Amino acid sequence: MVPIGTIFYFNPFHFSLCFAHRILGTKSMNIVVLGPGAIGSLWAIHLKKAGHNVSLWGNKTQSTDSIQLEDKPPILFDNRNTQALSQADLVLVTVKVWQVEHAIKPIIQHLDSDCMLMFMHNGMGAVDRIYHLVEQHPVLLATTTHGAFRPSANRVNHTGLGQTQVGAFNDKAQQCEFIADVLNHAQPEVFWNQNIKQALWQKLVVNCAINPLTGIEQCQNGQLANQEYQTTIEKVVSECADVMNADGFKADKQTLLDTVRKVIVATGKNYSSMYQDVFYNRTTEIDFITGYLLERAKCLHIATPVNAELYQQIKAKELSEN
Repeated sequence: MVPIGTIFYFNPFHFSLCFAHRILGTKSMNIVVLGPGAIGSLWAIHLKKAGHNVSLWGNKTQSTDSIQLEDKPPILFDNRNTQALSQADLVLVTVKVWQVEHAIKPIIQHLDSDCMLMFMHNGMGAVDRIYHLVEQHPVLLATTTHGAFRPSANRVNHTGLGQTQVGAFNDKAQQCEFIADVLNHAQPEVFWNQNIKQALWQKLVVNCAINPLTGIEQCQNGQLANQEYQTTIEKVVSECADVMNADGFKADKQTLLDTVRKVIVATGKNYSSMYQDVFYNRTTEIDFITGYLLERAKCLHIATPVNAELYQQIKAKELSEN
């Protein structure tokens, strides 16, 4: 008989999915959060509170780092611990999309081939570019609508409740559906999506409509509800829908437009990540948001002039600031 309170350490790929589900309640996973920014810090705290062994891999060089969730006591994490990497069951990658390759290269040699890699960021295309580095791992994609903000380097605020979707990028990750339950136990609601790329495309359309405009206009999301922006937003969404449909993903223009408008209202007081990057003279995610759309449009021979114009305006801002 197994003593009450025993923690099971297991490799989920050596057991059936049913067995994994059965012991999830007592299984403490080894998790490394790569890139503990706002969203990464939020997940690190909630996963640790859920009983998992969580460490960070961030830019700070010290061996420990603390994160404070709003006004609650700070929580201490190991940082940049190569032993934690070698024992990791899951690496949650939450760096900016354009930082993915730079962040993955130094750590990949330390990971077991069964270690799951979950990429949670805005934009698309980054994992495709590094797949040759990670193809031996189960690779997962995730998207979340939780809101998080870091008012300082060691503090994170949870600014909006949301939902998280996760799904498989490669065949090896198809057997990792149980990870949705792990995440849901830490920070609900989390769902497994068999067609995660459809969800990522839908989020990409929202980002194409909101992020460049707020970066160019330097405004809160809610200002895009003004009449002066409606024609541009409608054209952006229409072009995106044309590309999605041609690329084999279902896209109804009116449904997508309604979604964009709902997000604008729901996040009216928020400043988009692209607004913040432009404001602070940082590299933006435009190459993996609108840039990804333009790449697919070019391959599919679809004209996207409005998105192309917004892309050029953001790139001009990047050049003028660097």
